[in-house]
Amino acid sequence: MTATPVLPDGWTLVALDSVGSTNDEAARLADAGAAEGTVVWAREQTGGRGRRGRHWASPAGNLYSSTILRPVCAPPRATELGFVAALAVADVVPAGRDVRVKWPNDVMVDGGKIAGILLESSIGQGGIVEHVVAGIGINVRFAPQLADMRYPGAALGGSVEGALEQLTRALSRRLAEWRRDGFETVRAAWLDRAGPLGIEVDVRLGEELVRGRFAGLDREGALLLETPAGPRKIVSGELLGRAA
Repeated sequence: MTATPVLPDGWTLVALDSVGSTNDEAARLADAGAAEGTVVWAREQTGGRGRRGRHWASPAGNLYSSTILRPVCAPPRATELGFVAALAVADVVPAGRDVRVKWPNDVMVDGGKIAGILLESSIGQGGIVEHVVAGIGINVRFAPQLADMRYPGAALGGSVEGALEQLTRALSRRLAEWRRDGFETVRAAWLDRAGPLGIEVDVRLGEELVRGRFAGLDREGALLLETPAGPRKIVSGELLGRAA
């Protein structure tokens, strides 16, 4: 019998064999009052989803988890948690492998996508975030290769249980850093793992395609580009380039 993963002190594990979506289950628990650090983990998802409503293949063998966070902040600041989560995922990748983060919250290893991150927030009275569900899926034992994937898949290796333990420890550390030092520290760490400044990238904004050179992130996490028409700040979009 596989040992139950050990989470950081004060965190709670809700382990399921199968669920439609760990994010949906975590949101239900959060609405019922579950504390920050409650982690919903499923061996498989039957209705997993990624950003922009895309289907997320979720057969047994990889890590599917959603963590309840209670940042008590305005919605714009809660978006910073996507960068926090991406850094936590990057932290679990073994030394010696090429790890890059891709705006806004993808993680690439050896040129392939290793994880999917989906943050969903609930806004309460006064416009304050009541909770954020941080859904994180990591390819552990295998990397799905689907026809509609823009990047090849990559896999972490090791056990799902070990990956969950490492992820929750890393997420706990990165959250503490964010709360203690603010987004500027997170931003600097993220830029250290992003593609080099000046590389050419494409960003899809609905029907518009913007091409420019990666110029960093602003202090709120927006993507900065140098385009032929001048500087451009991208708040929401889909990065199609190879890094950043």
